[in-house]
Amino acid sequence: MLILLLALFLLGLAFGRVRWRRCQWTFWGLGLVLFFAAGCGPLPALLLKYLQAPYATRPTIAWAQRNAIVMLGAGTAHVVGTPQVEPHVFANGRLIEAYALYRACRQGGNECKIVLSGGDPLHNGLAEAVAGSNVLVSMGVDRSDLLLESRSLNTWQNAQFVQPILKDYRPEQVVLVSSATHLNRALTYFAHFGMDPIPVRGDYLDVQMTARPNAWNLALTDLAVHEYYGVMTFHFYNLMGWNAPPPSRYGAP
Repeated sequence: MLILLLALFLLGLAFGRVRWRRCQWTFWGLGLVLFFAAGCGPLPALLLKYLQAPYATRPTIAWAQRNAIVMLGAGTAHVVGTPQVEPHVFANGRLIEAYALYRACRQGGNECKIVLSGGDPLHNGLAEAVAGSNVLVSMGVDRSDLLLESRSLNTWQNAQFVQPILKDYRPEQVVLVSSATHLNRALTYFAHFGMDPIPVRGDYLDVQMTARPNAWNLALTDLAVHEYYGVMTFHFYNLMGWNAPPPSRYGAP
């Protein structure tokens, strides 16, 4: 968001130097309108509405005999002054939701595995999947019910590397846990790799409508634009034939 605002300012400055005053004030005006629309809340509210609304209500799940709960990582944090690496604060909602789903599944007498997906993109020395598994075990999840995918560095690789794990485990039902803002893009990628999970949000973000721009709303705008950009890039790559061809469905022989 800041890069875009800076680009509009510099374009206006460049046109001003060649005395194209109308273009100069047009770009500066666009930048000002964009800054207030994003910082005061209307723009991120609109963008987040279409990202989160389909997943606002958590679904009622009829568990099968054999189930897989896929939880996508959300980064790790290195505790300064210690060797500890733990899930980032943005992973907490996903971990709580994955645990709640696991308990509900097991209480019905069903078989259930949690597939934790996430490598170490922040280079903190511990994969997101491993850090998340430590928390879930401390909450009471049987370690034998955890399947770890610790190579992926982004959402595309989450889907790509989880697919063979599910193909090997052969669940009758798959649930995908991530942030409400992230589920649309994640489902798009998972569908490409032949998976059709039930989406369940681990968290939900809300905009602060204010008279003055604030950093929270600007950050939410950045986050929302990132999600839309990821989906648009996927479709553009498909159009150009640059995406890897989709494999057979995870349940297929």
